[in-house]
Amino acid sequence: MTADSFQDRPAPYGCNPAETRGRLVREPESPTRSCFQRDRDRIVHSGAFRKLKYKTQVFVYHEGDYFRTRLTHSLEVAQIARSISRALGLNEDLAEAVALAHDLGHTPFGHAGEDALNACMAPFGGFAHNDQTLRILTMLERRYAEFDGLNLTWETLEGVVKHNGPLLPLKEGEQLPTTLRAFQEVWDLELHTNPGAEAQVAALADDIAYNNHDIDDGLRAGLFTVDEVAELPLVGPVVRQVCDKYPKLERSRLIHETIRRMINNMVVDLLAETKRRLAEAKPGSAAEVRALPMPVVSFSDAMFEAQRPLRAFLKQRMYRHYRVNREMSKCKRVVAALFDLFLAEPNTLPTQWQEEVAALGGDTDKVVLARLVADYIAGMTDRYALAEYARLFDMDAKT
Repeated sequence: MTADSFQDRPAPYGCNPAETRGRLVREPESPTRSCFQRDRDRIVHSGAFRKLKYKTQVFVYHEGDYFRTRLTHSLEVAQIARSISRALGLNEDLAEAVALAHDLGHTPFGHAGEDALNACMAPFGGFAHNDQTLRILTMLERRYAEFDGLNLTWETLEGVVKHNGPLLPLKEGEQLPTTLRAFQEVWDLELHTNPGAEAQVAALADDIAYNNHDIDDGLRAGLFTVDEVAELPLVGPVVRQVCDKYPKLERSRLIHETIRRMINNMVVDLLAETKRRLAEAKPGSAAEVRALPMPVVSFSDAMFEAQRPLRAFLKQRMYRHYRVNREMSKCKRVVAALFDLFLAEPNTLPTQWQEEVAALGGDTDKVVLARLVADYIAGMTDRYALAEYARLFDMDAKT
C-alpha cells in the first residue's frame, strides 16, 4: 500500500472527522471542509498565529533573518506531523492543526520570557505557555460573531492540551493551570488518558523539528562547529556518511544534507516503532488508543538514548551559551519591568486593555488584573515588547 492510498482508507485507530465530539458552541458543518480542516484554517488565520513570526525560538528576531522563529518552527513541526500521519493512515488535518497551535501561547523571547512572566505571576496563579495556548484558543481570539476563541473541535483542543501526555493524576503539591482547571469544568478533555494518535505524532514531530533545526541554527550562529557536533552518536554517522559520498561538499550544503538525513532517520525510526506498537496493541478506534496505558506513537529505545547526548550538548553549548544568556537576561528584565509597571499603573495600558479592566467593573482584584497584564505581555512579539519597553522607560522615545 502506498502512502497516498492511506487517505482513502484511514486507519481505524485514527480520529475520524465524521465521529467528532463536536464543538462547544454548535455550528453548521462546512460543505467543503472537514471539521479538522476548519480547525486548521481557523488557527492559521488567527492573530496569535501570525504573531509567531516575530517570537523567539532561540535567537531574538533581530539577530538574523535565517534563524528559526516560533512561526517557522511551527510550520516545520506541521510538515513533519503530516508526513508521519499519512504514513500511519492517521488524520493529517488533525495532526497539522495540533502542530500549528501547540506554540501559540509562547511569550516574546521564548522560554526566557516565559520564565520571567511565570516568576511575575507566581503570587497570582503562575504562567505556563501551554495553558496560555488554551486561553487563546478558547477566550482571547475574538474574531467570530457568536463566540470567543476559535471554537475548535474537542479532538483538536484535547490534542493541544494533552500532546505531551496525560495531565492527571497530579503529583503531590501540583494543581492544574488556571485556565485548564476552569475549562475542564465546562468540557471534560479526559486529562487522565493519552491523547489521540494524531496529537502524539505532533508531539514527537516537535522533538524532531527542534532537535534538528537547533543544530542548524547553532552552527549558523557559530556557537559550535561541525566537528564538535559530529562527536554525538546521533549526528556523527550521518556526517561521515555525507562526507564519504560528497568529499568536497561545501560547509553549508554539508550541514543541510546532514540535517535532512537526520530528520529522515528519526522519522523512519518513529514509524517502525509505532507500527510495532500498533501491531502489538491492535487498537480498533481512537478511543482505544486513548485508553492504552502508554503512547502508541514513539521512538525506539535506541533512538531515545541517542537523543540524550544531543540534548545535553545543545543545552550546554547553545541554550546556555553566554551570548544567548546575555540576550535572554536582557529579555527577562524587559518582561519583568513591563509587568511591574502595568500592574502598578494599569492606566499606562493601551486603551483597548484599559477597556478590558473597565469591563470587569474597574475590578481592583490584583489576581484578575495580573492575569490581564499577563495576557497582554504574552501576546507581544519580541519587537513589540522591546518597543513598549522603550516607550515606557526611555524619556526620548515617543509614547
